[in-house]
Amino acid sequence: MILYVLRQNTNSNSKAFGKYFAYPVIEETVDLDALAAHMSNHNTPFSKGAITGMLTDMVSCIKELLLEGKNVKIADLAIFSLGIKNNGGAPSAEEFNVSKHIKGVKLRSRATGELIAKSLNLEASLKKATATTKKTTPDDEGDGGDGEPQNP
Repeated sequence: MILYVLRQNTNSNSKAFGKYFAYPVIEETVDLDALAAHMSNHNTPFSKGAITGMLTDMVSCIKELLLEGKNVKIADLAIFSLGIKNNGGAPSAEEFNVSKHIKGVKLRSRATGELIAKSLNLEASLKKATATTKKTTPDDEGDGGDGEPQNP
């Protein structure tokens, strides 16, 4: 069950000004250790400790591969890749400077298989969390100023 709250867009410069949008309520963030404990309770011969070790190594290896310029696909989860946060463009290729024109690197992920939106839409059920609404500001996380949530 996905709980949601409604928030009103209060950005007067937005086309969505005054409109209400649903945002998911996140009740908990499960860390790697809790995920391993959860997985060990699903009829697996592996202990929580063994699973924690494998997941920890997996995270480390994914980071290493990404930094080598590779994408990593985990079936039915996501394709992980790195993106570049640009800081404006250079007038010409000769004038391009990494320290001036690149802000940094970001992690990207695209859902695959069982986690694609089409599949999730068939399985997800929604329920309003409260009868009250919360107003948003233009800099609310997930709102690109147009009232629509932004993809990570």
